[in-house]
Amino acid sequence: MTSSASAWWRHAVVYQVYVRSFADSDGDGIGDLPGITDRLPYLRDLGVDAVWITPFYTSPQRDHGYDVADYCDVDPLFGTLDDADTLLARAHELGLRVIVDLVPNHTSSEHPWFREALAAEPGSDARARYLFRTGRAGGDEPPNNWRSVFGGPAWTRVGDTDQWYLHLFDTTQPDLDWTHPDVVALFDDVLRFWLERGADGFRVDVAHGMVKEAQLRDQVVTAAERAAAETTEMLDVPYADEPMWDQPGVHEIYRRWHRILSEYDGDRIGVAEAWTRSAAATASYVRGDELHQAFNFHWLLAGWSAAELGRVVEETLTAHAEVNGVPTWVLSNHDVPRHATRYGGGAVGLARARAATLVSLALPGSAYLYQGEELGLEDVEVAPEHRQDPSWFRTGKLSRDGCRVPIPWSGDRPPYGFGPGSGQPWIPQPDDWGALSVAAQQADPDSTLAFYRRALAARRKHAADAGEVVVEVDADALTLSRGELTVVLNCGTTPVPMPAGELLIASAPVDNTVPPDTAVWLRSR
Repeated sequence: MTSSASAWWRHAVVYQVYVRSFADSDGDGIGDLPGITDRLPYLRDLGVDAVWITPFYTSPQRDHGYDVADYCDVDPLFGTLDDADTLLARAHELGLRVIVDLVPNHTSSEHPWFREALAAEPGSDARARYLFRTGRAGGDEPPNNWRSVFGGPAWTRVGDTDQWYLHLFDTTQPDLDWTHPDVVALFDDVLRFWLERGADGFRVDVAHGMVKEAQLRDQVVTAAERAAAETTEMLDVPYADEPMWDQPGVHEIYRRWHRILSEYDGDRIGVAEAWTRSAAATASYVRGDELHQAFNFHWLLAGWSAAELGRVVEETLTAHAEVNGVPTWVLSNHDVPRHATRYGGGAVGLARARAATLVSLALPGSAYLYQGEELGLEDVEVAPEHRQDPSWFRTGKLSRDGCRVPIPWSGDRPPYGFGPGSGQPWIPQPDDWGALSVAAQQADPDSTLAFYRRALAARRKHAADAGEVVVEVDADALTLSRGELTVVLNCGTTPVPMPAGELLIASAPVDNTVPPDTAVWLRSR
């Protein structure tokens, strides 16, 4: 495996496919692998370099595939192993790489290991693969005060015994103990299984959570943090003390995986989903002998502010330069509200989303897109009776279902060509999405889809190798300079002057100024 400047992943645009909501081949209302395969030419024509596919393994689907019962098979809901092989082969024929989702922090409670553990005695080797502990107060209270990301205690009691097991997410997702050699060996085998089938890499779910402080001590939570957590979204709780996250031991796992990935040709990669406190902490996952990329959630969480966005760019580039790492830029995914919604929704939200995307695509490193953002989709207000996100049922907070609604392909009514059926898909689609469908936007040169295609083509031509970035913030304007390329983003409410140069692309119509909520690329003459 090479680490040269020409490695494909260093400048790639990766498109995330949420498998349940991308394309349905059999009419059951749920997306599947053959549906993805059929739509791969669309992704090639869009101009992306790789596809990341969310989990399609055997699973009871309590967390829509992130609760895995068998890591080396395909759930019948999504197809077969033959379908996976066909998808990989077809993607490679089209020049697309495929990144599969890996879920190593926890298994499903229906995984054979966990069933064996429940049937075994306390202290047995079967239970040692997970984090079983004796409860406090004679076993009536959890072993510590940790809270699940999905709400409620992070511990579930085993019947009426004094034993409890840890689950940082849903009760059906017991955490593995990565100090057990069986766990290490299992994932060595899983990596090789998919690498040998042709996978180009892995997105590592909860990459910052696989190792906990050995004592499993109580988390120290201040009154202010506790109050903030009541109103903060699921993935942005500002705790200073986190004995369950971002522990040094995770890096030993990734050094081991780096060696495995290096055994295979074609620049196979690992990508960390690591929610960290700083750009430097994120960059620690991409040191030369660890993973290759880590999602830049600081960029995703930044507000609509030239100063804030500029600060994130500078901190990201500085931190990654110190480890000779490749940064990433991500604005949406299946766990957070779409960025068109986060930036205000409606015409303003869409304008800002297009502008932020244009800035992301101008920056060095890789960019990650989430399916449907190229159509300008916003979050959908999903009625309570249709919500399926386990975090919703445990917390009552805003669910993730709104960003997971199946995307529209054609037609003027649901399911908008999502599948051959005539009814609503697994999460109902709005009645007014016809104008947002792929078919409708392909015929409109001013559509968001047409803009994304132009932007991705411009990135490939003008930005992939444009050089170092110089950041300048002047009131509400952010200016990025990369050699001959100049990028201006206006986060304010009044137009800002347009620098001299040839206009390459703009996120909205411009004249001699950059309007509010607009970004432009210019090439110096």
